[in-house]
Amino acid sequence: MQLRKLSNGLKTAYQGSDVRRRVNHFDEWMKRAQVEDAGPNGYDHAATVQEYYNLCTDFMVFGWSESLHFAPLSPRESLEESQVRHQRLMIDKLALRNGMTAIDVGCGIGGPMRRVVQESGVSVVGINRSEVQLQQAKSLIAEAGIDHMVNFLACSFMDMGTIADDTFDRGYAIESTCHAPDKAGAFAEIYRVLKPGALFWGQEMCMTDKFDPGNNRHLEIKRELMRGIALNDIATTDEVNRDLEAAGFEVIEAKDRAVDENAQTTPWYQPMESRGNTLANALRRTPLGRQVMLGTSRLAEVVGMFPKGSAEVVGLMDRTAKAYVAGGKSGVFTPLYCFLARKPL
Repeated sequence: MQLRKLSNGLKTAYQGSDVRRRVNHFDEWMKRAQVEDAGPNGYDHAATVQEYYNLCTDFMVFGWSESLHFAPLSPRESLEESQVRHQRLMIDKLALRNGMTAIDVGCGIGGPMRRVVQESGVSVVGINRSEVQLQQAKSLIAEAGIDHMVNFLACSFMDMGTIADDTFDRGYAIESTCHAPDKAGAFAEIYRVLKPGALFWGQEMCMTDKFDPGNNRHLEIKRELMRGIALNDIATTDEVNRDLEAAGFEVIEAKDRAVDENAQTTPWYQPMESRGNTLANALRRTPLGRQVMLGTSRLAEVVGMFPKGSAEVVGLMDRTAKAYVAGGKSGVFTPLYCFLARKPL
């Protein structure tokens, strides 16, 4: 049943395109970024990010969950349960309550959004440039019966010009502004659409204090993560704070929630390893499971179940998963730098 759903999703997302050519073109984005000037006819990083999600979203949902983000893990919980706990932490930190309006910056397919609306009663506007993700988000929101509480805007969060200044009571960005070609510019645009006094929660992918720019292995890990996840750069935690403050935000709290504070947590990257997985999840997330999925995709292409080139997408994601694990094990990378900031009155 899950493979059939994945098959239908891939065919809808790829729409008969040359997927193999698209993967090869995406995989060379860093070379293009180095030689092409930004502008109308030059390199467009937002388009690269859009293509990343257009290619990978259905496999991400299949292999991870409908909430496409990392969370602090616990040995007593499944990945999905940890994600729910993490989303509820965000809801609590933002002090969301019935009647508020919130903006979901880079809403993905609306996993966290559904919990925000259902548990806090706020109205949400989701920002996303990927039409593939937007269509899935709209379908899932309608299925949950909360489409009357949600609107979507197909645009880049770097330019939300159709939204007036001082519109939203709250905002959140979960692993989205890490893709920004200009993080300070992204924060400034989010600042603009929030009301004075509004709270803003963010979850950023960052290089940690252990990252040594003079260490070739560290640089290799960073480059593989940038290439595989379409990150124009990976900021340090201090740089994120500075960019927030440059936009005008007051940083209330900021911490790496991947850090083991009470010896009860599980490494955030463990689902992509062999330990701590149920058999079903191991077949989707672990190195062996990803190799099985690679072989399955090739076979599914032969029989027409998957579009041609799907296996190349699996290979791309497998390489990126290895970079995630390397970044986590070395301690130089975290996807869980979380902050709470306020737009001053």
